[in-house]
Amino acid sequence: MRFIPDPILKEFSEVFTANGYSLYLVGGAVRDFLLKKDNHDYDFTTDAEPADIKRMFRRTIDTGIKHGTVTVIFSKRHFEVTTFRTDGDYSDSRHPESVTFVKSLEEDLKRRDFTINAMAVRLPDGCVIDLNDGRKDLRKKLIRAIGNPDERFREDALRMMRACRFSSQLGFDIEKETLLAMKALSGTISNISAERIKEELFRLVDGKDPRKGLEAMRVTGLMDIIVPELSRTYGFRQGGIHNEDLYEHLLLALETAAENGYPIKVKLAALLHDIGKTETREKGETREYTFYGHDRKSAEMAAEIFRRLKTSNEEREDVCHLIDNHMFSYTPDWTDGAVRRFIRKVGIDSINPLFQLRIADMCATTGHRPDPSMLFAFADRINEELEKENALSLKDLKIDGRKIMELGIPKGPAIGRILDTLLDEVIENPDLNNEGYLEKRAISLSQGLLQ
Repeated sequence: MRFIPDPILKEFSEVFTANGYSLYLVGGAVRDFLLKKDNHDYDFTTDAEPADIKRMFRRTIDTGIKHGTVTVIFSKRHFEVTTFRTDGDYSDSRHPESVTFVKSLEEDLKRRDFTINAMAVRLPDGCVIDLNDGRKDLRKKLIRAIGNPDERFREDALRMMRACRFSSQLGFDIEKETLLAMKALSGTISNISAERIKEELFRLVDGKDPRKGLEAMRVTGLMDIIVPELSRTYGFRQGGIHNEDLYEHLLLALETAAENGYPIKVKLAALLHDIGKTETREKGETREYTFYGHDRKSAEMAAEIFRRLKTSNEEREDVCHLIDNHMFSYTPDWTDGAVRRFIRKVGIDSINPLFQLRIADMCATTGHRPDPSMLFAFADRINEELEKENALSLKDLKIDGRKIMELGIPKGPAIGRILDTLLDEVIENPDLNNEGYLEKRAISLSQGLLQ
């Protein structure tokens, strides 16, 4: 199989050959080409040194000049090009203390992580070069470290998480010796920044076979270090309608979310939605166990995991909000006001993800055939309320903080409390959402709050 470069890629590579240098496409783009998958995230390697690359092209960026990497802006595209190199010692289990430029593609490919990522395409002719049996491992669906796996992981401990992530994304197994080295060196993952670990973990959860990746984390001990809260669910008995242990329940929920193509925040919530059960299990009088408050506890534990991984506030809040609300219980006797209060509490933007999480949770309960009819009926009720365009948030009120201050009520926290009370009343009775009533009621409320 020969790689056929697009015209711009061909033109880009011909600049190197015209100047007496070689250029190779390397990494994931080559692997995915052989797997017949789309990947236009191109990385290149060359025998030209950074100074040579900068002389050949008018527009370049020194993105990693210390390690031989230059980004070339060519025909409005950005191409990252790295000079053939070998790496010095890795004292921090992540970055080489030094790099040495070499003229051999073979030496350059030997320093890479896994055989399936160490193939190259010679440009512009498109010939695939495989010096480490990468194609053989692709056929076997194996992730194998190049050379001595112990050395590869001592060089860069993040490669262990990358192995788990590739296992999830590709649905591949990790080769035996590679897995044994990961077990032996799992503790060195502590040398890696939380941000890098988070990136790999989230991509793993978002993969097509997250069970494979998470199981690799568990059996190697990486999960004990990175997400010990999840490790503790393994073998944890739930009882009741659950035939499976808690760990299996969480993986089944995640798999349902993956199969249905739910967004990453729902997948993360599915994986973590019940982790608080390990902290809230008690012997029940009528049931084997109870887990009162496990939704709140799970949200708290998930928030701690996200803080440890240094996620963004938005990522943490979105996922924890879903977990905190996943135990909602709708019955047909709910009033319209109750439906509107639910919408206000959850937020319009979170309703669909929350329902997706509930579906994943229901489908993950083995031995219990889920009946989604009540969920669908609730969705219909919510849609009916949304179509009425009644006030469901502060921005929908016919009065705001500025107007309240114009009524003579001084600026301060009392205004927020007044607005919240007005919204509660309007949600219960939408006819009250008129300026006349709201102004009079705001004055009345202020007299009690400001005394």
